[in-house]
Amino acid sequence: MEGERDPIEEGATDSADLYDVATWESRSSLDRIAGGVHRWGRRLGRVVVVVLALAILAAQFVLTGLASISDPIIGAFVLMSVVPAFGLAAYIWYADVTTSEPLSLLVATFLLGVLFAGFAAIINTLAGVITLVPVVGMALFFYLVVAPVEEFVKWLAIRLYAFRSDRFDAVVDGAVYGAMAGLGFATIENAIYITQSITDVTTIGQQQIASAGQTAAVRLLAGPGHVIYSAFAGYYLGLAKFNRENAGPIVVKGLLIAAFIHATYNTLVTYLEPILDLLGIGVAPGLAFIGFIVVYDGIFGYLLYRKLARYRNAYRQVDMGTSVSFEDGVERDRADFEESADGVGDFETSEETADRRRADRARNDDEYPENRPTEPRYSEDDSE
Repeated sequence: MEGERDPIEEGATDSADLYDVATWESRSSLDRIAGGVHRWGRRLGRVVVVVLALAILAAQFVLTGLASISDPIIGAFVLMSVVPAFGLAAYIWYADVTTSEPLSLLVATFLLGVLFAGFAAIINTLAGVITLVPVVGMALFFYLVVAPVEEFVKWLAIRLYAFRSDRFDAVVDGAVYGAMAGLGFATIENAIYITQSITDVTTIGQQQIASAGQTAAVRLLAGPGHVIYSAFAGYYLGLAKFNRENAGPIVVKGLLIAAFIHATYNTLVTYLEPILDLLGIGVAPGLAFIGFIVVYDGIFGYLLYRKLARYRNAYRQVDMGTSVSFEDGVERDRADFEESADGVGDFETSEETADRRRADRARNDDEYPENRPTEPRYSEDDSE
């Protein structure tokens, strides 16, 4: 636990020299060497991860036909497939009420999301044997392998670079970089699916283009999910950065949320037709697929919006010099911020807020006299 001290340090006087006994600081040449090895070891580790990811990406270009995206038509299909995901990531960036994130960090996180997708592809392939388990094999594969691995590599794309920057200076920044990592992952995943759809068609020409177009249309709907999942994980990574004493559990919570939403999506999409048959719902498979994705992403997209809105409203209250409170543990104090039609919002002044809160306290004292203080406990500037 942060702040814990050895019993010797607890009982020693301030003048006691406990170096290399119960405390430590860099004093000797060996200390400085150890510190240098540690720093360079961490940097080298990050470099090795990136180089390995580049090697995997290069192998994918050779083995999966990704080089075909250099074809203008195929490249256009890939870009088209990520338009909704890009729009969602752009909205999350726009929803960041704090300082705007630098383009360099956004692009770097996007590229790392692209690079680290290769790690997920290898692990998913090696663990594919799980799908041989009867009946529940695919579900186990999604919940135990695909979703946790893919969400972890997207999380790693944030943690490796942007997280370490001084510009990552607010909890909500984690959601912004998470969205960019998800966009990068969705981009390379869509490119792989589209190029594979071309290689699966033996006839060269219009049939290949048609196949690529159909795959791009399907991936167009699937892309936003990656942005949503990793934005959740990224938000909790941001929360962990500013709550170091509980950083581990917070990070795990974010990854569990993202992986669960991701795995549930994969499982329901895979078994969508049998589920509809079991429920006796006669809907065309294509229409059912589109409807399901819109509803599913809509639900979790809205939950993400609520989380970002809660942060935004709290930030604006603090910026106005008022105390932060939420009704029902979810929404902001009702009159502190009322969202206007244009999204800008109408604010109470600090004086109006203080007057309203004094009135609330007075009304509470009238209803519950036993709670009335014998001496004044509040000043006008005190928070509730």
